[in-house]
This record gives sequence, structure tokens and C-alpha cells, in this order.
Amino acid sequence: MKELLIATKNKGKAEEFKVFFERYGIIAKSLLDLQEDLPDIEETGETFEENAALKSEGIAKILNIPVLADDSGLVIDALGGKPGIYSARYAGEPKDDKKNIEKVLRELGDLPVEKRTARFVCVLSLSIPGNSTIYKKGTCEGVIGFEEKGIHGFGYDPIFIPEGYNQTLAELGPDEKNKISHRANAIKQLEEWIQNQQ
Repeated sequence: MKELLIATKNKGKAEEFKVFFERYGIIAKSLLDLQEDLPDIEETGETFEENAALKSEGIAKILNIPVLADDSGLVIDALGGKPGIYSARYAGEPKDDKKNIEKVLRELGDLPVEKRTARFVCVLSLSIPGNSTIYKKGTCEGVIGFEEKGIHGFGYDPIFIPEGYNQTLAELGPDEKNKISHRANAIKQLEEWIQNQQ
């Protein structure tokens, strides 16, 4: 595998993956680098795995090249696993991080901290034409705080306090976050797979 398409239009995410794959001599491009406009793929799956695969398999089939996709979200135990696969649009359309956070805090109310356990989940799916899709999953365990804190990151970072820390992901800053995040953990698993291929 010399080239890989990352199924994202998120510049930050695309850059992260490009840097990661460079070490292995793999040129990673994102949907932003394509000349053609691909049809949007509906995320109709009921799990992170299904949604990631819909993207990677769908695009790999159209372009006949290896494609990596990810699906991620926040799973809160006290809310029965919500927002889960609906994390980005939890408070409805259009996507709004602030409204999503407010909804989670409202639903958790004044539950004590030991009942506010949660984890970020990231599933990567790698589809190489002619092969079965490969899945790698990473998590980041923690608890949901009582208020927003911090200015870094995005999504639910300002209310998520990772295990072993007393600051939110949004207070930690990108370098520290990238060491412990769900995406970093999923990428570590992918790294082991790539090393075994070489």
C-alpha cells in the first residue's frame, strides 16, 4: 500500500493522518485533495463500526483504491450509551458543539461524579479493494464534568475529564490530548497492523 485516501473533509484530521502515514512511506490524501466530488455517504449504521465501514467501503468501491475512514463519539454510561453514534448531532441539526454539551449536562443533572463515567470511542476502518475491511478501535476513559472548562479541542472536550487527570481535554492542550485520545489509541492499533505488513 503506497497511497491511501482518508475519507474526511476535516482539515485537522486529514493533516494528523498524513503525518502519521508519512513515516511508513504511505502518501495519505483526503477528500479535500480529490478533483472529483464524490457523493455523500449516508451514515445509516447502528454502530461506530458500521458507519466507518459505510464510508471506507463505499469510497473504495467507487475509486478502487485503499480508503481509511473513522467514526467516533462519546458514550455515557448513565445515559445508556448516548450520545454514541449521534454525538455530532445530539442536539439536532445543524451540528452545534455548544448545544450538544448543554444537552448532555442537562440530562446528567447533578448526578455524582462516580456515576458520570464515559468514554470517547474511535473506530477506524481500512478498506483495500479485494480484501476484507480491517477495523481498529481506540477508547479514552473518563468522566463528564459539571461545567465547561478549557479552550482547546472541539466537540465534548470541554466537559470530558480523562482518567488519571483532573482537567478536561480542552484544558490539556493538543499535545497532551493526542497522546491519550481515542483516535491516538486507534491509530496505535493500526500502527501495529502496518508494521506487520512491511
